[in-house]
Amino acid sequence: MDNFFMALQLMGIGLATVFSVLLLIIFLGNMLIKLINKYAPEEEAHKSNAFSAAPNPVDANVAQAISMAISKITNGKSKADKIERI
Repeated sequence: MDNFFMALQLMGIGLATVFSVLLLIIFLGNMLIKLINKYAPEEEAHKSNAFSAAPNPVDANVAQAISMAISKITNGKSKADKIERI
């Protein structure tokens, strides 16, 4: 019976160790994300670039075909608001 309680004690210590290491990983990961966002923020999108061209317009027939395909796939529950070439 003494071995059983020793096994339970070892299992409890192991579970507590794994839980604490996982909490440490989560805490350090969140801290790393906050530091990176603070000191190296994501660059602005292409809108800030004065030399970027406007997106190429899509042919009306192609836009209509895409709209019809979306409508057919979603059984008319969804529609495309804007179709542009990227």
